[in-house]
Amino acid sequence: MTTTTLRRVQERTLPVRRYVMGVFFLLLAAVIWFGFIGSIPEQISATFTFELGRSVPALAPWHLAAPSTLKILAALCAAFGAFQLARGFGSYTNLTLALVVGVFIFGFLTWAAAGKSLNLAGLFNATLLKAVPLTLGAMSGVLCERAAVINIAIEGMMLMSAMVATLVGSVTNLWIGLIAGILSAGVLALVHAWLSIKYKTDQIVSGTVINIFALGLTSYISHKYLQVFQNLNNPGIFQPWPVPLLSDIPLIGPLLFNNNLFVYAMYISLIVLTVALFNTRWGLRLRAVGEHPRAADTLGINVFKTRYMAVLLGGLMAGLAGAYFTLGSVGRFDENLTAGRGFISLAAMIFGNWTPIGSFGAGMLFGFSDALAARMAILGVNIPSQFLLMIPYLATMIVLAGVVGRGHMPAADGQPYEKE
Repeated sequence: MTTTTLRRVQERTLPVRRYVMGVFFLLLAAVIWFGFIGSIPEQISATFTFELGRSVPALAPWHLAAPSTLKILAALCAAFGAFQLARGFGSYTNLTLALVVGVFIFGFLTWAAAGKSLNLAGLFNATLLKAVPLTLGAMSGVLCERAAVINIAIEGMMLMSAMVATLVGSVTNLWIGLIAGILSAGVLALVHAWLSIKYKTDQIVSGTVINIFALGLTSYISHKYLQVFQNLNNPGIFQPWPVPLLSDIPLIGPLLFNNNLFVYAMYISLIVLTVALFNTRWGLRLRAVGEHPRAADTLGINVFKTRYMAVLLGGLMAGLAGAYFTLGSVGRFDENLTAGRGFISLAAMIFGNWTPIGSFGAGMLFGFSDALAARMAILGVNIPSQFLLMIPYLATMIVLAGVVGRGHMPAADGQPYEKE
């Protein structure tokens, strides 16, 4: 595509996005004004607390006049919408979108907490913990698909890791169980790579086979042994470890730096993978293999070796995500424990535009909707939890439709490479 043609496409696309965004902002303002304010009696307040229950001094609670707060939030959304329709925010449109959505979410929380109390610190902490396996799984997908190998077997790798980590951890210790779980997912990743890269099996079929195999094997072992011999299903969990100095920061410290090793592993993986992919020669070669493998081959990059390495690393990352469910959360294994979280991780990867930071943001969104559904049930809000859990998937479809900008899937994603 020539520069002139690209400019014409952008000229046609940007006004459409501007108007769609403007209408969307106004729609959110209308929902707050007519949907939230009208159902709340005057002079009623919403209380937000900041308690973590870890012997951490809590901040003073917020007592907000619910109707007045909602009117201000509705006015903000309307103002953003009007400016977007009139002039647009240009390159800051997506940032503005995030801000407006944040305003709307706070409005929803204010409406839900009207006349009640909502622990915001606890909600954020639950969001972070629920985002850990989703983010790690999404980064597994990023590693694989940046090298042009579709990996829908993340679900099976996570499930296998969770079971092996529990079994080995119960008869040895947590660290050996963690390593065993990660390696078991790595073995499945090698099988997926072997089928997809060497024999050029359809990558969707290969991943589906691994998912079915993992579900069947783990269900059999769980039913036959783990549920019968409880000593094989009691590995314990990694306890939270406060990071010196950082955990002493008021509110933020206990939230971010008083967790178990899986949370810290997510932080480290996020930083390391972002730097490695976009600021090193290794990352450049990996991305080249995913975008244009023949050109990469011409430059002397071993396409097959690079793809094997990427899928293996992705499998190890998926294994870490799977071990979280047992060694970092519930401390035991049950059939189908991951419950489709591997597929949700793939959606988070797509929503995050095949980047580690974007995947983390999408994982937090998915985790927030999950945590929010539980909190709404406690508050007695008359909204089915299924609708709240639908929100991230709707957001993913909006992203795929290009409303917030086109996603940049690797050009050769899913295509087997034939060396000449």
